[in-house]
Amino acid sequence: MIEIRELGADDWQIWRRLRLAALEEAPYAFMSRLADWQGPSDTEERWRARLAGTNTHDLVAEDGDSPVGMASGIETEDPGTVDLISMWVAPEARGRGVGDALITAVEQWARRSGAGTLRLSVAAENAAAAAMYRRNGFYDVPGSQDAHGTWQMAKPLEA
Repeated sequence: MIEIRELGADDWQIWRRLRLAALEEAPYAFMSRLADWQGPSDTEERWRARLAGTNTHDLVAEDGDSPVGMASGIETEDPGTVDLISMWVAPEARGRGVGDALITAVEQWARRSGAGTLRLSVAAENAAAAAMYRRNGFYDVPGSQDAHGTWQMAKPLEA
């Protein structure tokens, strides 16, 4: 059974393990590179700081004792808009509703935060993720595609 729970700074090792796995398994899906989070940058302080923000909601999906997915919601400078970032589901957990559950949890937090829109970016190579987002009510934002083929998707949130 998949359970979603919020992470705090003390959970930095779980977040680190998932983030590094995500960047290694699906580098095309993220704005960061694996190398950006390894070497001298791979410090406990940096990982703790990533989870200690007051404008974020960091989640892990767990199957028993095993973390199998992650996502974050982050408030933006655009009033009423929350970004869904750092979304990743381990290959062995895909197709089991993990992504849907993570999206739902971020949506719930965004609504509680007063947001009217949930927004994300998706890479052109990530057709499976785009399909999952569409299935969850996201639409392509017209004219948002950049030179790398990444585009924005958004979902209006009902109160």
